[in-house]
Amino acid sequence: MNRFSSAAVGRVIASLVPLLAVIIGCVRVDAAQPKVGDKALPVTWTALDGNKVSLSTLTKQGPVVLVVLRGFPGYQCPVCTMQVGGLISSAEQLVAAKAQVVLVYPGPAEGLKQHATEFVTGKQIPKNFRIVLDPDFAFTNQYGLRWNGAGETAYPSTFVIKKGGDVVFAKVSKSHGGRSTTPEILKALGQ
Repeated sequence: MNRFSSAAVGRVIASLVPLLAVIIGCVRVDAAQPKVGDKALPVTWTALDGNKVSLSTLTKQGPVVLVVLRGFPGYQCPVCTMQVGGLISSAEQLVAAKAQVVLVYPGPAEGLKQHATEFVTGKQIPKNFRIVLDPDFAFTNQYGLRWNGAGETAYPSTFVIKKGGDVVFAKVSKSHGGRSTTPEILKALGQ
């Protein structure tokens, strides 16, 4: 004697399908974050000035300091401002190391350029610095750096990539603080 009709079982299964879809939709497999010893994945960004910036082209010329900022999570991040200020203050040492600095400003495409422009307003950006845009988090997703928490954008991260594309320093912060310091970056560059 069967206690459940096939119609009842069908209704239960049908009611579980949306729940299953939600569960499956929430499970996300991110790209692996680059680690020391990895080859940096190729990427080309659009800089704030509209020019294209290719990571592989830059690493043919020398080392690259790749800094992923938080972008605009509803405000200009004060910790990002301090971190970038420290790098700008050490511009001469970065030039001596023949390093190019790429600051990645991630966020939704709409309004991204305006927010990035606001971020750099009043800062004297050295010639070896590039401010690049990451519309709709394409790069941060590719590098496994998307911070999906409420009001978040990307994990603040720093990578030093030597000439040829090998990652020689990697630091990914899982909080707003805990970022790489300028002395850590200079040490990774051999300065």
